[in-house]
Amino acid sequence: MDAMAPLSEADLAPLAQRVHARLREAIAAGSLAPHAKLSERGLAEMLGVSPAPVRDALRRLEAEGLVHTHPRRGSFVADLGPDQLRQLGRIRASLEGLAAAFAAERATAADAAGLRAKLAPMSEATEAGDLPALAAANDALHAAILAIAGNAVLTRTLQSIRGYDALTRARILAARPQEPGRALREHAGIVAAIRRGDAATAEARMRAHTLRSMNLALSPQRQEETAE
Repeated sequence: MDAMAPLSEADLAPLAQRVHARLREAIAAGSLAPHAKLSERGLAEMLGVSPAPVRDALRRLEAEGLVHTHPRRGSFVADLGPDQLRQLGRIRASLEGLAAAFAAERATAADAAGLRAKLAPMSEATEAGDLPALAAANDALHAAILAIAGNAVLTRTLQSIRGYDALTRARILAARPQEPGRALREHAGIVAAIRRGDAATAEARMRAHTLRSMNLALSPQRQEETAE
């Protein structure tokens, strides 16, 4: 699917949410390249919407670090190089690990059952090779863990670097289509530790999973740098 094709009227999600998701997908896929200038009117015409939801989406993308806005110059796609991605990845690994630990300490029986249930859509999407569904299921699981953790500061901080997730996921899946199977097993291990109330293991497994994802996302860049 063309990342910048007009939005479908069949999608019932709020318009602003759909515009934000579509633009983030386009940036992650490279359809909107680093340093590209983002015209509110031009993007609105491509997506078949008014400029208002585009404006809102650009603000959200700027908060996520995927867009930079300069006074009197406009908005541009950010260029996140390997060093910045590595820094963000390490920060995310620490924060996601804390979220898993907090969740293990706080999870009720209902919470634990809910987390286990969220593995099913991930498994189904992995089997079907449905990458958009897999991304949505992955986000839903991480959001559920964060909600159970119940830490507002942690939630705000992780939400501020959500753009990193989109970039790394796109790079990993493009280079390693077999990766979802391993990621599913790792997520199952994290959920199992949370359900047992084992905070130390939940934190260690989540941190290891997130760091491995970072290294996978950066490995093609490291190979290119070595070749140069």
